Amino acid sequence: MDATTAPVGVCERAGKWVESSQIQLFITVLIIINAIILGLETSAVVVAHVGPFLSILDDAILGVFIVELTLRIAYRRAEFFKDGWSLFDLAVVLIAVLPTGPGLAVLRSLRVLRVLRLITVLPRLKMIVQALLSSLPGLGMIALLQSLLFYVAAVISTKTFGEDFPEWFGSLAASLYSLFQIMTLESWSMGIVRPVMEKFPLAWVFFVPFILIATFTMLNLFIAVIVNAMQTLHEQERGEIEHDIQDIAHKESAAILAEVKDLRAEIAALRQDMQARRQD
Repeated sequence: MDATTAPVGVCERAGKWVESSQIQLFITVLIIINAIILGLETSAVVVAHVGPFLSILDDAILGVFIVELTLRIAYRRAEFFKDGWSLFDLAVVLIAVLPTGPGLAVLRSLRVLRVLRLITVLPRLKMIVQALLSSLPGLGMIALLQSLLFYVAAVISTKTFGEDFPEWFGSLAASLYSLFQIMTLESWSMGIVRPVMEKFPLAWVFFVPFILIATFTMLNLFIAVIVNAMQTLHEQERGEIEHDIQDIAHKESAAILAEVKDLRAEIAALRQDMQARRQD
């Protein structure tokens, strides 16, 4: 065996082994265990009793993740860096190995991002995230429309209610925040609208349509875009499965036809042989 091809063969076997369903299930279990460890480390009581053990276990799991990614990179090479999900895995693990210190404590807290690797190892969860990502253009347009609605409503409310209620509508920024609170339906009636209606009895003519449009209509539009994106991905996935089934059926049909042709050829040869024997 050539010395240059031997490492390639080993990397290929190791890469296929790492990407097998059994190893990916093992990685999924490690991610869940790692998430539990990171949660336990937020408890001072737990850290006081088993803190060193949790730290060792966390480092061991991180080591497994590093080995797994190394084998995948060695196996896929340039293809690894063309896959967005693989780059996501790499970024999450690299964040975990960044040095931490007194001024970089936030980097240590970012280790919890390793839990997000569940997205890449669970196909259904990955499909949901892909649907969300594919729906971003539509969601962006809805967000722009809602921003325009907020801006118009903020200008109207500032000019109408700002003088009497400066805390809520005294400026454009205050009006935007108050309208956001009203949109979330958090204390919107007793906290803001009813006090305003004591001074402006017809204020409900402004606030009720705003709630109907900003809260219910826009929320349903967001949901509709996401559901449509998920349905599109599901149809694409089903189409790929049907295409694979048709491809397999076509190959099997071609193989059967080839076998039939061979049988016909053998039968024809046997007939010719039998006729030749009779003539003899």
